[in-house]
Amino acid sequence: MWAKNIKLFNFRNYENEKIDLDKNINIFYGENAQGKTNIIEAIFLSSMGKSFRAKKDSEMINLNKTSATVEVNYEKKDREGKIKIELGKRKIIYNNGIKLKKLSELLGTINIVIFTPDDIEVLKGGPQQRRKFLDIMISQLRPNYISILNTYSKIIEQRNNYLRQIKEENKKIELLDIWDEKLIEYAYRISKYRNEFIEKISKKIKTIHNKITNNKEDIEIKYKTECLDIENFKRALINRRKLDIIKGYTTKGIHRDDFEVYINNKELNIYGSQGQHRTAILSLKISELEVIHDEIDEYPILLLDDFMSELDLNMKKNLLKYMEKTQVIITCTEKLEIQNMKYIEYKVKEGKIFDKEEI
Repeated sequence: MWAKNIKLFNFRNYENEKIDLDKNINIFYGENAQGKTNIIEAIFLSSMGKSFRAKKDSEMINLNKTSATVEVNYEKKDREGKIKIELGKRKIIYNNGIKLKKLSELLGTINIVIFTPDDIEVLKGGPQQRRKFLDIMISQLRPNYISILNTYSKIIEQRNNYLRQIKEENKKIELLDIWDEKLIEYAYRISKYRNEFIEKISKKIKTIHNKITNNKEDIEIKYKTECLDIENFKRALINRRKLDIIKGYTTKGIHRDDFEVYINNKELNIYGSQGQHRTAILSLKISELEVIHDEIDEYPILLLDDFMSELDLNMKKNLLKYMEKTQVIITCTEKLEIQNMKYIEYKVKEGKIFDKEEI
């Protein structure tokens, strides 16, 4: 799978730009705030239907403009296609000229794995970051997952509203049974998906991490959820009702799920060094790359946003082995030297692409 070209119109600081890409390694270099990350954001948008950094779609529209367009022509092993996204008063997504009715129709069309400097927070930060990591991967491979997740979020919102009504308006507590029944159903389905992919990652990451650390570290991932056991989860919801009413929100469910990473039987989040966190996230992302390959029988596009600067020489060498297998889009502040590999370099300045050079 690879993106053949990108067309940007009023997207971020790009007014009107077409970028032809190589099937293998593409390096975009230049000073900060010139538009390098915007290229990666455009590909991510075409894959996931949303940005990995903007909270609002309007943030991706060029200043003083009312609309923007991103178009990505891609090729997979069995077909070619084009994703076009129009941003304005509302977002409109087209796949091969056909307007999509819902986001799930886009997911899985262009598969990606993204590395950013902030990704270390996946392991160092709170559970929300780790759930987001899982949700991005799973939704690419199980498009109905995002629909189930959205339904769950609506149920939680409605249940929370009713909890506040019980507290403030003395509504009947027994009516929580209505919300709990649906909550349990959708929480179970989501936790099954997450557990499935944690198991897939676990099988990959041990071997990958051993190679990266020269067999010095053993890594293990444990998924934490109370939602796979339906009866226990039901009892937990009932037992927590009084607390939920006091707090005004639901304290149990897949929105509280997490996964823990252990290095040599010690919890990384507590005992891990900065270097171990970097190595672990590299192993985790490479595992994601391999899991996606196993699922779709081709490698996803690898997006590296200023990530190479975060790695030491050994980690770079290990990442380069996987870069040989897939299309790679790299951003950096200076030219990179990648030995024994062909790549294309593009200089980025003020939303323009210059000096395309094959090396």
